[in-house]
Amino acid sequence: MLQYHFTWKTLSAMAGITCWNFYFRLFRGTIRSPQVVEFLEHLLRHIPGRLLIVWDGLRQHHSRMVRDFVGAQEGRIVLEFLPGYAPELNPTEYIWGHLKQHQLPNFCPKNLWELGSFARRALQRMRRRPLLVESFWKQAGLFEECHYIM
Repeated sequence: MLQYHFTWKTLSAMAGITCWNFYFRLFRGTIRSPQVVEFLEHLLRHIPGRLLIVWDGLRQHHSRMVRDFVGAQEGRIVLEFLPGYAPELNPTEYIWGHLKQHQLPNFCPKNLWELGSFARRALQRMRRRPLLVESFWKQAGLFEECHYIM
C-alpha cells in the first residue's frame, strides 16, 4: 500500500518564457510580493535589455512592493496583464501542465526537498528542448507574436 502524506501547496513555482528558453524559480510556501521581486531580479540578471512581462491576475503582481520595484527599473520592465481568467493564453501554464503530466505523474516524494530537487531537474531538462519551449507558445496561439515581439 502506498501512503502519500505530501501536499503540493508547500511548493510554488514562477516562470518566465522567451521564444527560445524559459526561466523558473521554485519557492517554499506561497508566492508573495518578495518572491515576485526576487524572480524579477533573476530575470534582469539573465536577460539583457528591456523585458515585456505579461502577467495573469495574481494579486501579488499588483502589490505596492512589486510596482515600486518595477518603477525603480526606469523603463527596463514593461508590464502587461492578461484578461481576467485566460490561462490558455499564458504560455507558462503549458510549462506547468507538461511538468505535471509528463515529468511528475508517478513521482511520490518523501519530502519537500525531494520534490523540489526532482522538479528542478525536470524543468532543466525541459528547457534544453527548444522545440518543446516553442510548443508552449504554439499551444497558447502566440508563436507568431513571440517572434514579432523579439
